[in-house]
Amino acid sequence: AQAQFVNSPFETARLERQYDNVIMTHVLEHLDDPVKVLRRINDEWLSSRGRLFLACPNANAPSRQIAVKMGLIAHNAAVTPAEAAHGHRCTYALDTLERDARAAGLAVVHRGGIFFKALANQWDRLLQTDIISPEYLEGCYQLGQLYPDLCSSIFLVCERPASNQGLSERVLRGAL
Repeated sequence: AQAQFVNSPFETARLERQYDNVIMTHVLEHLDDPVKVLRRINDEWLSSRGRLFLACPNANAPSRQIAVKMGLIAHNAAVTPAEAAHGHRCTYALDTLERDARAAGLAVVHRGGIFFKALANQWDRLLQTDIISPEYLEGCYQLGQLYPDLCSSIFLVCERPASNQGLSERVLRGAL
């Protein structure tokens, strides 16, 4: 199978068919109305057996919690000036990400985290030294498997609920 790339805002994209897999990596936090886009994906873009893979930066990463304790940000989910400059509108935790997915009518079938993150954005500099070893990175990965809520990124795997399985087919045929 071939991958197809669509370069368009999610809000205005016109897709000619449905897909078994839709992947959104570090996108949702940039949208003005994420639930509206998720609902559109659920209703129009996912096939009846389709899955949506969502990944976002994590509001509960230890680096953010430390920043709160240091007085650098007001709360875990605060959008920092640097994040706002990169277009972030919100910062998700697993509970708020699941809330928005469910509000869009999606069923969450798996949730998790990617890579335990104790430090903020100093990784590039640390990787150029001998302070951080491959073993340390593997340890962070393994720890993230145990504690997904403390990872740098969080993810959901979502499906269309059984009651909505035929909705997108009807939308495409113009029956609704």
